[in-house]
Amino acid sequence: MVKAKYQNVLNLGEKLKIQNGDVKVEGDKLHIKGVANTQYEKNLLWDEIKKSGGENPNDIMADIDVADTTVYARHEVESGESLSKIAKHYYGDPMKYNAIFEANRDKLDNPDMIHPGQELVIPNL
Repeated sequence: MVKAKYQNVLNLGEKLKIQNGDVKVEGDKLHIKGVANTQYEKNLLWDEIKKSGGENPNDIMADIDVADTTVYARHEVESGESLSKIAKHYYGDPMKYNAIFEANRDKLDNPDMIHPGQELVIPNL
């Protein structure tokens, strides 16, 4: 029953390709562990846990590590995106676009010139 309650979390873990994933039910608690690629992906998992179990769920124990702690996320630019749109997505603030620009100076010369298919580093703030 507890596993069904958190099936959305397990599905997201598969979609994000969580490494070394392990899921066990012990009594009335679900124990999950694994390694997310970035902190952003770990945050997505925790947000999903809170959707099902509330702010402080007591029926799940999650141990999620992060493989790459040097960045917050990696993002592949899609058609129609701008750095401010990307900043709003990851940080909730479009004005933080300059942090993304500065972290990608090796591939960007102008913050207004990004192209679909480019992989950008989204830095930790």
